[in-house]
Amino acid sequence: MSLSRRGLLAASGGAVGALAATGTAASAASGAAGARFAGQRRVRTGFDRLADDGYRLLDGHKVGIVTNPTGVRADVRHVVDVMHADERVRLTAVFGPEHGFRGTAQAGGSEGRHTDPATGLPVYDTYLTSGRKLADVFTASGVDTVVFDIQDAGARFYTYIWTLYDCMVAARLAGKRFVVLDRPNPVTGRAALGPVLDRAFATFVGREPIAQAHGMTVAELALLFNAEFLAEPVPLEVVRMSGWRRGDFFDATGLPWVPPSPNMPTPESALVYSGTCLFEGTNLSEGRGTTRPFELLGAEGIDRRWAEAANGERLAGVRLREAYFAPTFSKFQGRTIGGVQLHVHDRESFDPVRTGIALLVTAKRSWSGFAWRPDNWIDKLTGNSRVRTMIDAGAGTDEVVGAWQTDLATFRRVRREHLLYR
Repeated sequence: MSLSRRGLLAASGGAVGALAATGTAASAASGAAGARFAGQRRVRTGFDRLADDGYRLLDGHKVGIVTNPTGVRADVRHVVDVMHADERVRLTAVFGPEHGFRGTAQAGGSEGRHTDPATGLPVYDTYLTSGRKLADVFTASGVDTVVFDIQDAGARFYTYIWTLYDCMVAARLAGKRFVVLDRPNPVTGRAALGPVLDRAFATFVGREPIAQAHGMTVAELALLFNAEFLAEPVPLEVVRMSGWRRGDFFDATGLPWVPPSPNMPTPESALVYSGTCLFEGTNLSEGRGTTRPFELLGAEGIDRRWAEAANGERLAGVRLREAYFAPTFSKFQGRTIGGVQLHVHDRESFDPVRTGIALLVTAKRSWSGFAWRPDNWIDKLTGNSRVRTMIDAGAGTDEVVGAWQTDLATFRRVRREHLLYR
C-alpha cells in the first residue's frame, strides 16, 4: 500500500509530517472485520496506517517505543509484538510509563527496568523521569527514533500526555527523532472544557496551561506542545488516524477498549473522569476499589441528601442515584459508605467538568464531614487554587464555572491551530 505524505504544520526548527488518508479494498475489508457492531465505522489508528505503509517512516532507524497495554491493533495483538515479528522495522527498545508497559502496576507505580519475556526487548522505565535524566535513558537505549503509541483518556491530569511531553523534551535533548501514532480521544474532540492550568501549580498531573478536558488527540497535543511549550521543538512527525471524526465517542470507532490504567475499565469511566477525578483531592472516595471507579463517589456518613442536592442542580445529561458501596482497596477499604452513582443518559449534552464542580459544591453543603486533602491536591488537579477557595467561600456551581471562562477562551483559540480532524 502506498501512502502519500504531506506537511501539516511547521514549528520553528521542527519537522512535522503526517500520513495522508487513503484506502484500499484490503484495508476496507480488514476494517469491516474489526468493527464490533453492524454498520459501525472503522477507525484506523496511526499504527495501522504506519504498518500499512510498510513502516517507511521508520526505515533505516533503530526504534524505541513508548507504549502500554493500550497499544493494540483491532485484533488485540500488541504493536510491540507485531513490530518485533516484522523484519521491516528495527524495534530495539520499549519505554514504559506509569502502570508499566504490560500494565502490572497500580496508580503511582511502574514496572522498573527489565527484559520483556515475550520479545526479549529491554524495557526502560520513564515514570517520574524527565529532562536530562530521561534524555540519558534514550541515549543509553541506542535508538534513533522514539515512537509514542498510548491511548489517552482526554483529561489534563491523566499522566500519559505528560509522559508524551517529557519524552518530547528528552528526545530533543538527546538528539532523537520523535513520532506520534495517533489514537482517538475516547470522549470526543468536540470542545475544551474546564479551568486552564496556572503554571504556578505545574506537576506531573499538569505541566503546561491546557484545559482540564482538552478535547484533543495525542498527536494534536504533540503538535501543540512542540509549537507552544517546548523551548526548542523536537524533530516531530505524526501519523494521523483515518475514519475518526471529532464528535466520535469511543464506541463509534470499532476499536477494542483496553483499560489504559487499572481504574479506567470502560469508556464510561473516561466519560466522567475529567470531572469526578477531582474527588481525589477530597476525603471522599472517588470509587477506586469498586467496579465503577469515578462513577461511584462517597464517604462514611453521607446519605440520600447528597443525591437530592446534586439532582437539584439540574445537570445536563446526567442523573445522580443514592448509592452505597464498600471499596476493596484505597479510601474506606472494606467499609460500607454512602454516596452517589452517576448515570449519564445523554452524553451529547453531558459536561463532566461542570458536573464535577457541582458535586463538590453539593457535597460540601450537604455533608458536614467534607474536607480537602491536607496537601491541597485539589489545586494540582484543577490547576489553580481558585476552585477550592471559591467553594470554601460558598460560591455556587455557576460562579465557579464562570471564573475560568476567559482563560478557557484563550486556550480554545490556541488549541484550534493544532487540530488535525475538523
